[in-house]
Amino acid sequence: MEYDEKLARFRQAHLNPFNKELGPRQHEQRASEEAPEVASEEALLELPPGEPEFCCTERVMDLGLSEDHFSRPVGLFLASDIEQLRQAIEECKQVILELPEQSEKQKDAVVRLIHLRLKLQELKDPNEDEPNIRVLLEHRFYKEKSKSVKQTCDKCNTIIWGLIQTWYTCTGCYYRCHSKCLNLISKPCVRSKVSHQAEYELNICPETGLDSQDYRCAECRAPISLRGVPSEARQCDYTGQYYCSHCHWNDLAVIPARVVHNWDFEPRKVSRCSMRYLALMVSRPVLRLREINPLLFNYVEELVEIRKLRQDILLMKPYFITCKEAMEARLLLQLQDRQHFVENDEMYSVQDLLDAHTGRLSCSLTETHTLFAKHIKLDCERCQAKGFVCELCREGDVLFPFDSHTSVCTDCSAVFHRDCYYDNSTTCPKCARLTLRKQSLFQEPGPDVEP
Repeated sequence: MEYDEKLARFRQAHLNPFNKELGPRQHEQRASEEAPEVASEEALLELPPGEPEFCCTERVMDLGLSEDHFSRPVGLFLASDIEQLRQAIEECKQVILELPEQSEKQKDAVVRLIHLRLKLQELKDPNEDEPNIRVLLEHRFYKEKSKSVKQTCDKCNTIIWGLIQTWYTCTGCYYRCHSKCLNLISKPCVRSKVSHQAEYELNICPETGLDSQDYRCAECRAPISLRGVPSEARQCDYTGQYYCSHCHWNDLAVIPARVVHNWDFEPRKVSRCSMRYLALMVSRPVLRLREINPLLFNYVEELVEIRKLRQDILLMKPYFITCKEAMEARLLLQLQDRQHFVENDEMYSVQDLLDAHTGRLSCSLTETHTLFAKHIKLDCERCQAKGFVCELCREGDVLFPFDSHTSVCTDCSAVFHRDCYYDNSTTCPKCARLTLRKQSLFQEPGPDVEP
């Protein structure tokens, strides 16, 4: 009988706490039904002294049910269309203002507000099945698959939410925009201008005045003014024209006109269109410095050194073209990034001038010059056999036209010691012999004298 009483008390203390519909007396009746051997409910409640008393109340096992976890969280709204989302956003804003500052609930409400705004943006710009390629105003747009949010639309000047928005990039000028902004583009691709008219504006900031633009943006024709009403007028240092804040983001770029005239590499503010054009033109060799500013070589020593290295490389090129080992080793590909260096010594790109200013171009050309000279003078016997002997002194080692102590005849390409050439005469002896030979061959015979 003592065992049955303890069993009843155990069952009474371990009733299901989630069943709130049953009161204490009903819990006791259910326990008595499960243990029919107990005589009555009063006998179960009469406990011997010293025994702990168990009572089945809602405080028996506090599992955190006093807080309502299943009600709708603050600021969480179920919305399916744009109007409901806007209403939900306004309510969520009001909830954020009413909650205590820096509280956890306020932080959660802010997170919910962000999700609501993203949902609203998704409904405005649905991710429909867009074509992968779009051609518009000579732009060739490709649909991007990146989910990054670090991109900005070049048309509307807003962030591209790659996770929920469709956006395109032009493969020619790298113009980025939303899919909804494609039909609003009015500027043609800069790549076409680079292909048809690859030249720089070489006048320093050719400003004509805002009145010549009719107080409108040079690109989108939006009204602008220097006072910022209705939009701020921003000047492009490359073109000298004024743009609105949507077309001019205060990007910085090196201005070619300032480089070739003043050797000034300080970046200046340019418009978006000018920045893309300068970025595409930076590696194109279109600057003929000897014609644009010949005095620049008198003040910039780096350019004089680079010009001498380029001239030597052009003298080495015939050796490599006729050398089988050099063609197999593809030595001329050492200058594949600057292909114009093996074609002439006059054309420069803005990137060449930038590297010359920092000293990188001189170092790389010196290494290439050393590699080429080593092949011709030491490694290859065929190239060594194409050397020259000074015809004036006929002494010394084999000479090559790119040696620093030699002089080359511009007419017959004969190579002499520089000291021998200038000590004897300024006329090449080989050319003099050829001239005399031609004169003797084509000299007309005198008239026959009769006896």
